[in-house]
Amino acid sequence: MLDIEALRTLIAEGSVDTVVVAFPDLQGRPVGKRVTGDFFVHHVAEHGIEACDYLLAVDVDVEPLEGYTFTNWDTGYGDMEARLDPATIRLLPWLPGTAMVICDLLDADGRPIEVSPRQILRRQIERAAERGMEIRCATELEFYLFKDSYEEAAAKHWQGLVPHSHTVEDYQLLQTSREEYILRRIRNEMIGARIPVEFSKGETGHGQHEVNVTFAEALETADRHLVFKNGVKEIAAQEGRAASFMAKWSMDEAGSSCHIHTSAWTPGTESALMYDPEDPTALSVLGSQFLAGQIHAARQLSWCYAPYINSYRRFVPGSWAPTATVWGEDNRTCGFRVVGRGSARRIECRIPGADVNPYLALAAAIASGIYGIDHGLELAEPYATNAYDAPDVGRIPSTLIEALGELESSEVAAEAFGPAVHHHLFNTARLEWEHSNRVVTDWELERNFERI
Repeated sequence: MLDIEALRTLIAEGSVDTVVVAFPDLQGRPVGKRVTGDFFVHHVAEHGIEACDYLLAVDVDVEPLEGYTFTNWDTGYGDMEARLDPATIRLLPWLPGTAMVICDLLDADGRPIEVSPRQILRRQIERAAERGMEIRCATELEFYLFKDSYEEAAAKHWQGLVPHSHTVEDYQLLQTSREEYILRRIRNEMIGARIPVEFSKGETGHGQHEVNVTFAEALETADRHLVFKNGVKEIAAQEGRAASFMAKWSMDEAGSSCHIHTSAWTPGTESALMYDPEDPTALSVLGSQFLAGQIHAARQLSWCYAPYINSYRRFVPGSWAPTATVWGEDNRTCGFRVVGRGSARRIECRIPGADVNPYLALAAAIASGIYGIDHGLELAEPYATNAYDAPDVGRIPSTLIEALGELESSEVAAEAFGPAVHHHLFNTARLEWEHSNRVVTDWELERNFERI
């Protein structure tokens, strides 16, 4: 990673002429400004930028939403300060002459804005530290690659799109060789942006890919996710292609997931806390409680893992997306899969889709684990067979409205996030549901126009 002085030098040399100053919005997208090199050096490097606070109260279409107490029409939608986090400065190799820095958001009095996604995650990291834990995470992102460009897809109203592969390409090297002109760029240029890619592979769907990034501390993981996801879209667009991170772009294809791996460590050390020192294949007491908390809160915080109507299309039995809130040892039919041994012992939450806001999803995973520790929750026995057919077990909500009810009454959210953040998240979920009810779908027209 670069520091401010190194970036100043690159700007002075002419190697960098543009600095993307960004922060995550409620959808987990980078928003902000492109700053010229000279203005960055003389003004922004020290003072940051200002941005309208409505950016934390809009939907995916950037439409202002009602019902927020943080900001609204009555408050006049004022400015907030985006203060640079120097630890996040990186070059973006796919955008010539461009660097990027991620910001934290402050109000007019210089206080952190608690409802901003980065701050929501920071608070859970702080809560874990108070309990003697550093949480390290990884997010496994899947996406679909199409031969259509984004403009062509829009002109076709997103119908009749052509996946980049005509065959299932899970682990298939011949087919993925045909997509290397994009995937090789993604791997290498992400490494150039200091995002340590381990590998890429074809996935279960036609044109579906997964690219894995090395685990890190939770905030660094979320920042990498933010840059990676946006960068994949930018690289695809440069090649005249489209990449989609929808949870389920077609019911005929596998959904795209974002499996989240979490583990606890003694802060600042390589001392892992998740496994039993006497049995490296077993969870420690802390690890068991952490997992029990994630399972306990899975329904309550499911909106943090599945925030849109489309998110719930993934949860189909036998589809590789889970439906049961149970855990298993290396069992991919469960909502939670425990893998690794010794210091690599970790929890994989298989609930999130690729459409998640990584800051909110990681905050939910950490908050749930802390809840399990604080309340001394006991872990049930692992589920050893097909969890899709499991009787009498908890189930992931099957619709957004079901998840909305769980979030509203969640004692985990109230305890972990506090009333202001809890309300902000619930209002976002509520309005997403209400807006979806204002749309007549193609399926309804086809099914009902003549026959009803």
